[in-house]
Amino acid sequence: MRIAVYSGSFNPLHKGHLAILQALAAEPSLDWTYMVVSPKNPLKEGISADSGSQRYREALKAVGRHQGLRTWVDDIELGMAPPQYTIRTLDAMKEREPGNDYVLVIGADNLADIRRWRQYARILSEYGAIVYPREGFDLGSIKEDLLSEDPSYKIELINAPMVNISSTAIREGLERGEDMSEWLM
Repeated sequence: MRIAVYSGSFNPLHKGHLAILQALAAEPSLDWTYMVVSPKNPLKEGISADSGSQRYREALKAVGRHQGLRTWVDDIELGMAPPQYTIRTLDAMKEREPGNDYVLVIGADNLADIRRWRQYARILSEYGAIVYPREGFDLGSIKEDLLSEDPSYKIELINAPMVNISSTAIREGLERGEDMSEWLM
């Protein structure tokens, strides 16, 4: 099977995440999406790894409320020693389920910054990436730049809608006492 690996802190899950999961479910080249709840992104500050189990439980509930996503919420990173580098997660999945082919799902913003990731060249050449658009990022130019470095990189573009909301904006709104429920998944 071909499995999309959509990883993140998902703090909290919102309509933008749902739009991406729906686009992935509609993609005929994919069998499933594994939504990996990460305890802590090594490149970001501000999220406590201690909240990982709670975010995982919330993700299970959120995905369960939406039919047809072909998404399995995966807690593989919750059992891994930090830091949770993406390459380690992909390798652990391949070891756990060697018959599957895995491809990473990231936004254009992450693709633009992927050279900061541990073993990014291995990620792009061995696993590949499905990339969704993000406002303010020229996905075609970013892809072209990476392919000029190594034409064997596997970078696919997916036509997912852009939803102008972020988990950070939702958390900030909640801290101000605003009702953010319309944005939550």
